[in-house]
Amino acid sequence: MHAATLTIGDIELYYETHGSGEPLLFLHGFTGCGGDWRFIGDGLAAGRQVIAPDLRGHGRSTNPAPAFLFREAARDVRELLRSLGLSRVKAIGISGGGITLMHLALLDPSSVESMILVSAPPYFPDEARAIMRAVPLEPQTPADWAEFRQRHPRGDAQIAALMRQARGFADSSDDVHFTPELLQQIGAETLVVFGDRDPLYPVRLAFELKASIPRSFLWVVPNGGHGPVFGPQAAAFLEVAEAFLGGSWR
Repeated sequence: MHAATLTIGDIELYYETHGSGEPLLFLHGFTGCGGDWRFIGDGLAAGRQVIAPDLRGHGRSTNPAPAFLFREAARDVRELLRSLGLSRVKAIGISGGGITLMHLALLDPSSVESMILVSAPPYFPDEARAIMRAVPLEPQTPADWAEFRQRHPRGDAQIAALMRQARGFADSSDDVHFTPELLQQIGAETLVVFGDRDPLYPVRLAFELKASIPRSFLWVVPNGGHGPVFGPQAAAFLEVAEAFLGGSWR
C-alpha cells in the first residue's frame, strides 16, 4: 500500500494505492472514505492497482468550501489521475462516488474506459430529498460518533460539515442533474448496479440510466438496498465486476 497527499488548488487530497497491475479507480460514497473498497474484498486488487482517494472533505482530505459539489470532486479526481500519469482507467463509483464518476466521464471522456455505477442516481428523487431533510446535524450515538471519527480523522468540525452538506442536498438541483441528453454523451462502457429495495434511490432510476447511457448494461440486485455490493453481497458483486471489467459483457 502507498499513501500520499496531493495539493489541488485549496484542498489536500489524500489517496492510497493498493496492489499492482491494471489501474482501477475506486470512488466511495458520501460520508464514506477511500478505504471502503476493502468491504468489497481484497480480491478487487488481484492483478490490479486500486486507486482509492478520499473525496474532498472526507477522510484525510480537506474541503475549505462550505458546500460539497460532486463536479468539483470529479475535477479533483481528474487532477489525481494526471498526477499519477494515468490517461485512461476503469472505475467503480458507489452512490456519491458514482455521481462523481459520471461527472468525470463527461468532463474528461477519454479518461474513463469503463465504469461501474453502484446506486448512483441521475438526479435526487423526492424519496431521497425527504431522507436528506431528516439527516441529523451530528451523529446521534457514541457508536455513531466513533465510526465517523474513525473514517474522518480531521476533527468533529469535519463531521459536522459533512452532515450539514448531506442535509443541504435536499435543496440542490444543479450539481446532480444528468439529463438524458447529457447521459447520451457518456462514451464509457457502463454497468449500472442498483438494489431493488433501495429506499434512497428507487430502482426506476437504474432503468433511466440504462435507457440513456449508450454502451450500458444493467444488473438489479434482488433484495438489495442502497449500495448492494458489501458484506454478504460482496462475493456476487466481485464475480459480476470481474466479468464486466474483463470485457466479457460486450
